[in-house]
Amino acid sequence: MPVITKYKKFDESTILITGGAGFIGGRLAFYLQNNFPNSKIVIFDCFRSLDRFDNGNLKSLGHYKNLIGFKGDVICGNIKNSSDLALLDKYKFDYIFHHAAISDTRVYDQEEVFSTNINSFNFFLDKANQDNAVLVYASSAATYGSLEAPQIIGCENPENPYGYSKLQMDLMAKNFILKNPNSKIIGLRFFNVYGPGEFFKNKTSSMVIQLGHQILDGKPPRLFYNSDKIYRDFIYIDDVIESNILAAMSNISGVFNVGTGISRSFQEIADILQKNLDTNLGTEYFENPYDGYQLSTCADISKTIKFLRFKPKFSLEDGIKNYIPEIRKLHNTKPD
Repeated sequence: MPVITKYKKFDESTILITGGAGFIGGRLAFYLQNNFPNSKIVIFDCFRSLDRFDNGNLKSLGHYKNLIGFKGDVICGNIKNSSDLALLDKYKFDYIFHHAAISDTRVYDQEEVFSTNINSFNFFLDKANQDNAVLVYASSAATYGSLEAPQIIGCENPENPYGYSKLQMDLMAKNFILKNPNSKIIGLRFFNVYGPGEFFKNKTSSMVIQLGHQILDGKPPRLFYNSDKIYRDFIYIDDVIESNILAAMSNISGVFNVGTGISRSFQEIADILQKNLDTNLGTEYFENPYDGYQLSTCADISKTIKFLRFKPKFSLEDGIKNYIPEIRKLHNTKPD
């Protein structure tokens, strides 16, 4: 991803990335480090533990391997823990990228999700205000639930605790801005992000890498029946990183969709992967086990284009092509 050269002021900045050992946070850390080497970057992440949710998925997805080569400060801490957060008091930040959260849409323990995602957000709102920092935080397309596409800011209907928590964060940010009009707070509603760096998300990683590894195992990719009619707005990680940078450098507060504005089917994912991996294994279909499954997402990015000057650069074909070397490299390894 090319550096956005007109934003060289990052080079003189102190930057916090929460969830910085995760997928998006880790990629953002290296983008900033590589392009703005005089910046001071601080990673705050609780890192991988052996704890799991009731659904069997890992509670923490950050992994030290996502940060090999990172030269900034690393703090191991939980955003739920006030004593851990107090470790940030010695810094005065210019930019805060808040990506730490419980992001598993199938965690239904409301107390766990809300205490982690909602309650902790107050700290980062106050810290940004205290430091006069720009705050960019991860919202989510899960705020829309199963509403028909396109998904439009202002029309939300979350259907799981995660989506509800992100909508509450958006409302908290809005109310905070009303009370503190000089604040710069930007929420980014990410749609289906895929690309290098997601491997350690394990079972919650994108279907792109999961299907890719099935194909490399010599097996036909497994999809739900009628997957040619199930659509998602898939966005490549480099476009997501650019959206974070553009948001941080904008002079506007608000919530913005981050997607491509184009829906692609699950079947297309499998077919593009097979083309790039030079296979012709067909597809194995099975019944969708989920009730109320979202059949189509497509981000309305008109506001994002207008106010953040964001325009995604990667088509699904280009993104998967770029991703293939890492999919091959990680095949037959375990996301320990």
